[in-house]
Amino acid sequence: MENNSSNFIKSIIKDDLETGKYSHVVTRFPPEPNGYLHIGHAKSIVINFGLADEFNGKTNLRFDDTNPLKEDIEYVESIKEDVKWLGFEWDGLFFASDYFEEMYIRAVLLIKKDKAYVDDLTQDEIREYRGTLTEPGKESPYRNRTIEENLELFTKMRDGEFENGTKVLRAKIDMTSPNINMRDPVIYRIAHVTHHNTGDKWCIYPMYAFAHPLEDAIEGVTHSLCTIEFEDQRPFYNWVIAECEMENKPEQTEFGRLNITNTVMSKRKLKQLVDEKYVDGWDDPRMPTISGLRRKGFTPESIREFVRETGVSKGSGKVDSAMLDHFVREDLKLKAPRTMGVLNPLKVVITNYPENQVEMLDAENNPENPEMGTRKIPFSREIYIEKEDFMENPPKKYFRLFPGNEVRLKHAYFIKCEEVIKDENGEVVELHCTYDPETKSGTGFTGRKVKGTLHWVEATNAIPAEFRLYEPLILDEDEQNEESEGKTFLDFVNENSLEIIQGFIEPNLMDVKPYDKFQFFRHGYFNVDPKVSTKDKAVFNRIVSLKSSFKL
Repeated sequence: MENNSSNFIKSIIKDDLETGKYSHVVTRFPPEPNGYLHIGHAKSIVINFGLADEFNGKTNLRFDDTNPLKEDIEYVESIKEDVKWLGFEWDGLFFASDYFEEMYIRAVLLIKKDKAYVDDLTQDEIREYRGTLTEPGKESPYRNRTIEENLELFTKMRDGEFENGTKVLRAKIDMTSPNINMRDPVIYRIAHVTHHNTGDKWCIYPMYAFAHPLEDAIEGVTHSLCTIEFEDQRPFYNWVIAECEMENKPEQTEFGRLNITNTVMSKRKLKQLVDEKYVDGWDDPRMPTISGLRRKGFTPESIREFVRETGVSKGSGKVDSAMLDHFVREDLKLKAPRTMGVLNPLKVVITNYPENQVEMLDAENNPENPEMGTRKIPFSREIYIEKEDFMENPPKKYFRLFPGNEVRLKHAYFIKCEEVIKDENGEVVELHCTYDPETKSGTGFTGRKVKGTLHWVEATNAIPAEFRLYEPLILDEDEQNEESEGKTFLDFVNENSLEIIQGFIEPNLMDVKPYDKFQFFRHGYFNVDPKVSTKDKAVFNRIVSLKSSFKL
């Protein structure tokens, strides 16, 4: 991890190594494969992989696949792709389901130590018996079954002799504990369902809170780094390690979640957006998923730098989404070629330019990065400009094109608006202009000055293209007040989050490839959509506009 003087986890690891608590560092990134990774997971990835790299340690990628009802191999593959795209390589690839036999053996050990029992209470009854944050729980009537009876029942559970929901295995701790997580938590439940990795071998599955510490210990993880909501689970994490008599003893440390304005950071809610067709998939460019950000055009470098700049602390405050945009602008400003695209075309005929003549003009690919060289762009009697760059009756201090006014065409000449052509509805459909051949860009013309510079595309060689402009999918809301106001996050979905426009681009962009990125003059940074672009027509997603009010 870099740029983090406040990274308290780094200090903990350093101290653990210096005192000899651990001789090396092993971290892990342990997603459940029940959805696609989002920008919040990127923080965990950068922290776990980054800290291990800094201390010459190792990081495992482990899938916590203990709930087959929600998990799928599709999510496994997408997670592996996302981690690699972000620039990280795991040292070991594991599945929680690889350890199901070992977990079962440890559960049997707990029963033999009278530290676990089979309970017949229903899920609702267990919740009722658990008590509240201010009232202690009460013991299940099945809590004092004999060790022999519990062993027999647990074996029958594994053998499939009981229906779903009829029995669970619970840890036997303390129903009066002030920490509700220690009130005999469920550690195994029955689920007659096919698992993506183990098939139909098992019909009982460990709960995440029981499985996770065992997985860490089995893999020799030293520092189990997780988000702050697991802080109350840490006593049970340590209990499992101790009572299951694990040889390796990982240390759990929690850090604050990454929350971003105008952004949903819940896989459950993101899945709802996908399932209910608010978006066209997990990789919709409006989604905060890693695949959605990649499709929109974000770079792995920009995401890594963004995460590092947010820091590592116990707090979970909200970060302005403009901060993420800032880092992709910074990353692309020297990388992306600069070109011209017209999103809302208005035809201009330069009446004094020779008919049937096409002139090739020189243009820099990126003035801030001369190494990117130059290109040739065509210019002729007919060009397209933006509709918004012309006004028939402009206000004061309007410096673009209007009748009688002169502007500079980027890389080309001065033109002057002489005539406005309208259709039968009074809409402006074409402008007739004249040009001054003495004002060619690059010739050192020092005559009169103009205040407006317009981008344009030569009409006869222009390539049709589609542009997709995005606004936040979620109109920022205080999720804490959702329930009290009788609303859900869906009430904050922005109906105007996508605008699709048909326009034109320079002929140099005829053979663009998916994920090619460009800065279109005045419009922003764009990415060639890998999903809907075709050889016949490129589709460009706007990554970010050119300007931002955000300041670091």
